Amino acid sequence: MRAILQRVSEAEVQVAGESIARINAGLLILLGIAADDSDTQVEWMVEKVSRLRIFASDTAGMDRSILDTGGEILLVSQFTLYADTSKGRRPSFNGACPPDRAEVVYESVIEAMKLAGVPTVGGRFGADMKVGLVNDGPVTIILDTPGQV
Repeated sequence: MRAILQRVSEAEVQVAGESIARINAGLLILLGIAADDSDTQVEWMVEKVSRLRIFASDTAGMDRSILDTGGEILLVSQFTLYADTSKGRRPSFNGACPPDRAEVVYESVIEAMKLAGVPTVGGRFGADMKVGLVNDGPVTIILDTPGQV
């Protein structure tokens, strides 16, 4: 599993010109699901993201998690994070999870984030989405579950 975390002051997803999900301060997460991802990767990602100290306090640098700040998450599925561009000019997506299974894993990440205490909304799986954000910092972090590069 691969995630691009962007600390935001706001973020929104639109489909066909309609806003379907919006958050205020928190994280916009672009999530790629690998073909072999399982509950183990979901648990690791949720634990890491919910406790990662990338928000500033009044007195120090980045020393607070999204749980500490009461922020929200907007989670957007993005299979293109598993693009292999090592050969030719057209990316291969063979490392990405097949859509039917990826949707189940994606939804389980949303539910697990909520269970961890982080208000979480998602984009629309498989849709052509327009994602808007105001990156705060800017802070952008790339996370790969252990064993992936």
